[in-house]
Amino acid sequence: MEGYIHSIESFGTVDGPGIRFVIFFQGCPMRCLYCHNPDSWKPQQGQKMSTEELLAKYERNKEFTKNGGITATGGEPMMQMAFLTELFAKAKERGIHTCLDTSGICFTPEHTQEAKQLAAVTDLVMLDIKHIDDDKHRALTGHSNRNILAFAEFLASHDVPLWIRHVIVPDWTDDAEEQQRLGYFIGGLKTLKALDVLPYHDMGKVKYEALGMEYPLADTPPLPKEEAARAREEIMKGIRKRLKSK
Repeated sequence: MEGYIHSIESFGTVDGPGIRFVIFFQGCPMRCLYCHNPDSWKPQQGQKMSTEELLAKYERNKEFTKNGGITATGGEPMMQMAFLTELFAKAKERGIHTCLDTSGICFTPEHTQEAKQLAAVTDLVMLDIKHIDDDKHRALTGHSNRNILAFAEFLASHDVPLWIRHVIVPDWTDDAEEQQRLGYFIGGLKTLKALDVLPYHDMGKVKYEALGMEYPLADTPPLPKEEAARAREEIMKGIRKRLKSK
């Protein structure tokens, strides 16, 4: 099976545990205002590669992936669900740790069979929850968050370890009450293993300029790391509140 690949990084250090072989999938339905990979949006572009070609590249670089494995990111890997599942299934046959970095936007609660097949060969999901409020999520990304939150619950119910990521964007996700709401939600996920709260940055501006595109948050300053740390504590308050309520 072949898929459309945007790019590959053979020494990823922020894409899951250990040092990772990172595969950036081409295509994404989301239009996040702060996206730093707009060149990965359009589907059926990039380089066509087979699962065997990707695994062969991994094997040539596996000496660098100490305590790591393969991470599928994007773009949105779940747009190419069958290809992604085949890749992870073959990786698991070789004893390779599999990590999916996703927004979860492609999940639909009404059609879970494909998701079950993917979950069975996925060791870790890094789920990027953009906003806990549905209306603000729509404004920030162009999509509802309902299926994303449902995907988080689906993964927890299928015993897939979860690593939640959340970006703090000034004037968008910096409200303490909403951060606690997010924490309360993820506190109910029994397979929650880690939480990354990341400060917004504007390093994607260069790509937008190169593509002749207007950067939506051009007037939004990068967030100091101290503010991200404060936000993380608010989210943790929500997690602790949920745990106490059980």
